[in-house]
Amino acid sequence: MPFSSVVGINLDTVLPSTALKLVSGYGTGALDVRKSKFLVQPATCATINPNMAQHLCHGHLRLAECMGSVLCMVPWFRTVRTGKVFANPVTLEGDLLFYAFSNTVVVKNVCKTDIAVYLGQRVFITKNRFEASILPLTIPKSMEVKMPSITSAHFVSDAMILFVIDGKVYSYNFIEDIWRTVNGITEPVSHISGDPCCFEGYFCLELSNNLFAYFRGGQMPGTNIYFSNNGGFSFELLNSDRMSHLKGLLGGIFHFHSLSQVGILLVENNLGTFHYLEYPLNHSTGVPFLYESPLEVIIKPQQRGFLILWNQKTLLVSSNSGQIVEAMQLMEEGNINDLNVEHAKLTIHSIASNTYELAFLVEQDQLYYGSQSYMGNYIIKLSNQQFWSEEASVHFWDVGMLEVLTPVSDPYFPAFDFKKCLVNVQLALMDQSLQLEPCNVEFLESTMEDRMFIIDMNSKLKLSALMVPRKGMNPTPLVMVSNPHALGFKANLTQFGNMYDGNSKFKLDIELQQQQHWGNSELNFTASIKHEAISSITVDIADKTLSCVDLKPLSTLISVGCDLTKKVIVQNKISACAMGILDPVLLQKNYSYTIEKEAYNPTSYSGEAQDDLIVFYQYKELGCPRLVYYDKPWKPVVELWKDGTLEEIMNAEYVILELNGIVTYSYSLTAATAHCRSQPQNWSIFKEDAEKPSLWNRETYVSCHEDNQDNPLLWPNVEYQILGGRTDNKIIFGQRNGIYTFYLTVVDPYYSYCDLNTIFSVYVYGALPVAEFRPMTSILLMVTVTLFTMWLAYAIPKQLRTERGRRLTGFCFQIFKYCPGICTCAWLRGKMRRGLRSRRVKDQPEKIPQIGKKPDIKK
Repeated sequence: MPFSSVVGINLDTVLPSTALKLVSGYGTGALDVRKSKFLVQPATCATINPNMAQHLCHGHLRLAECMGSVLCMVPWFRTVRTGKVFANPVTLEGDLLFYAFSNTVVVKNVCKTDIAVYLGQRVFITKNRFEASILPLTIPKSMEVKMPSITSAHFVSDAMILFVIDGKVYSYNFIEDIWRTVNGITEPVSHISGDPCCFEGYFCLELSNNLFAYFRGGQMPGTNIYFSNNGGFSFELLNSDRMSHLKGLLGGIFHFHSLSQVGILLVENNLGTFHYLEYPLNHSTGVPFLYESPLEVIIKPQQRGFLILWNQKTLLVSSNSGQIVEAMQLMEEGNINDLNVEHAKLTIHSIASNTYELAFLVEQDQLYYGSQSYMGNYIIKLSNQQFWSEEASVHFWDVGMLEVLTPVSDPYFPAFDFKKCLVNVQLALMDQSLQLEPCNVEFLESTMEDRMFIIDMNSKLKLSALMVPRKGMNPTPLVMVSNPHALGFKANLTQFGNMYDGNSKFKLDIELQQQQHWGNSELNFTASIKHEAISSITVDIADKTLSCVDLKPLSTLISVGCDLTKKVIVQNKISACAMGILDPVLLQKNYSYTIEKEAYNPTSYSGEAQDDLIVFYQYKELGCPRLVYYDKPWKPVVELWKDGTLEEIMNAEYVILELNGIVTYSYSLTAATAHCRSQPQNWSIFKEDAEKPSLWNRETYVSCHEDNQDNPLLWPNVEYQILGGRTDNKIIFGQRNGIYTFYLTVVDPYYSYCDLNTIFSVYVYGALPVAEFRPMTSILLMVTVTLFTMWLAYAIPKQLRTERGRRLTGFCFQIFKYCPGICTCAWLRGKMRRGLRSRRVKDQPEKIPQIGKKPDIKK
């Protein structure tokens, strides 16, 4: 049975003798040289029969080339053919998609490298590196595509890819086989650009979600540019005000995350120039370069700032997000010259790239390989083998592993097979005819690989790397950052031991912090310290040779921004709340508490003696309310925690707001006593939306200690409502006992990039009831009444013993004598009864009329 018809066989599990029987005599595409390790060992190749070796190496390779992955010779490729033992009744439905350009390209999902899409005369999506026969991709008739030609493709997740088909953007979920038209794009577009980030976490996901859709060749200004911040689920029209000054043809718009910039490529008078929209590069441009025909722009993965600009007759590269665009350096016969594709009469058919490597296949049956770094971009011709065909494409599956891929149609099945040849670049560069120097470094390693680090404001980061040079060599390590406007560093190289063979070991220590804090740069060079930024850091060898394929640079991504592990907590010295002080009815009514009994040492707080055993009410959400005496100036002690560890007592500026609207508290400072030079902000400015207390934050805060002509100090006696920072402002609670629930937010723009906030509660005690009269008035009145009473007690008995006193006594006796007679008078009693009866009847409510009787309206 021919090997090409065997379904799912793995030569790694087959005995050598069986494999030889399967391979020998069955012609093309039988052997996976890389996977069948027992066939490519030097000892195996040396002991087998030369005739059999010709079969194993397909009759065209030298015996030594059997060792490792080899440079395959056309037409002897390995052919992937699966699932075709029996006839398959599968039929294609919908419109067959095809690539709009004459070349081919393999677009990989950079975060999940087993997933890729092949774009050529047919389109194929693979989830296993094209290790299976695949049906060509079609788009349903219901999508109503007039011309199913693809001009751009971009992976946005492990399950979804965006296509630009006939000027419209479509999303395709290749796991569930669902097509959808993307909303928000109203004008034709040709390309989608994005820079996927593969580290874990929300920060990296946010970078990946930022996309642009645009029409290449449109006139600026005037061309619609669309952006998406949700991974391509929808797009919005980009505000063109910031780009109104740009003129020329649009060559592309890109997120350059490694530089914290949005870059726009404009073409005018056959010159291409990158313009940038963010400070401090928004007033400068990149170096112009020759741009005679439309160029595809490839953003290389891992946010390093590397670009490839190419078409069939041009190949240009950039190592700094387009600020300098230059040609590749061709190494040929010991000489190094600029590579001019057109002058060399080459036609690029397919191009491949990963973070630091690139390769391209030309129609003249030549394969080129190169490396891209901050120190140089070099390329070399690997072979003159017959790789090229109209369907051939090249791509990297790993560092130094380049694959030539060609779809092959099957006359009996709709699924296509794939001819594949894996090129081990490291092995190919060992050819002495290439005259390459051996790698001058044996070992370069660091723990920073495959990790992302965060540097918050006022923070530092220390990294290190280990280097072992080739014996007798003295290479120069190099540390580079992609965004020096935001990130600065210093590095120190020390020797710290030897290897077993006597070779020296070197340690590279790197300290990083914001460029603003080093103090080595001019102010107009550094990025705005108030805004977050991104940069990559790379450790490489300055004089590394092209043969150092397996010694890739050490690199990682640095976020100069918010450290999500940080939080603020208001300090509370007690762990529970004493029922003897707090009102349990109030606590249970307003908040959720649990009651527990525990011992409490009252002297640990405020030194005031309390009972040794009391009942506590533990506040579940906010913790215990802080006990504060009502008439004593007080401010919270705010702690900054990181990863569950106390970092420091915070001294940044912050504000507080009582969430229940209780305003019986004031501040100890005014604008004048706080030494404000402009009118300070207060909560009345931000209370238009009471449901969003976070409106006053580090982004909206303006310090009053700086001159502000737009907001001069007009009311110096107004309350100064900012706590912390350079002032000793405090809270003074009014004469009210009870709980206050505060929202605290840090507004200092120079403390942290995080929106630090918390909620805490305060219980105010010790307030006496408010007096209805003034104390002095009450005291004078009481003293006067007392003295007057004492005088009466003395004066009345004395006056009764006089003649006037006796007449007064007789008069009172006569009144009391005739009073019972008057009170029992019948006439007076009758008058009193009639008066009381009429009042009682008048005060009674009207009687309800009976049903069926007409109410007396006159009455």
